[in-house]
Amino acid sequence: MPEDDLPDLERLRADIAACRICRDNPLRGVDDRLPHEPRPVAVISTTARILIAGQAPGLRVHESGLPFNDASGDRLRQWLGVDRETFYDPAKFAIVPMGFCFPGYDAHGSDLPPRRECAPLWRQRVMDRMPQVELVLAIGHYAQRWHIGSACPKSMTETVKDWRRYALRNADPAILPLPHPSWRNTGWLKRNPWFEADVLPFLRERVLTLTA
Repeated sequence: MPEDDLPDLERLRADIAACRICRDNPLRGVDDRLPHEPRPVAVISTTARILIAGQAPGLRVHESGLPFNDASGDRLRQWLGVDRETFYDPAKFAIVPMGFCFPGYDAHGSDLPPRRECAPLWRQRVMDRMPQVELVLAIGHYAQRWHIGSACPKSMTETVKDWRRYALRNADPAILPLPHPSWRNTGWLKRNPWFEADVLPFLRERVLTLTA
């Protein structure tokens, strides 16, 4: 039976698309409600062996409804060694951020963290629906902390440096912690050349194997 014919998967997708908890029942009270109409963005797949676990959609993704449809996505696809067609094939990649909706900007013009309401409500339900996932690409500290758990270091850099501990562990799914591919992290990439030298070749090899 094709994936889209599965009633429970359809129901989960519809429930996520209709979610308005961050606007209508914000965790920190009405003064912290999402200031714009929510537009949950997630690609849930029961066949993809790779899950891209990001933070939250940016403004361009919010406007288009297409995850990583921005400069960060271009860099991420370069890291993965795949083209747009492959990246957006739900048979190859599930894309489920920690927060489904664009959280807005802070006073400095940077994206706010993922909404606190989202992961407790949805994440385990989504993960339970995707037992076939063999590799989680945990992008940024919020995703790393959820997927690695209490053993996750406080520093994103420390977590990514210790990538072998999570990616080569004898358990499913494997977890590969990554920095966010945002242009804001260009300086981080220059200060940490080991990432491109050691992590990216491993990442591309695993992507090639799991999407074949």
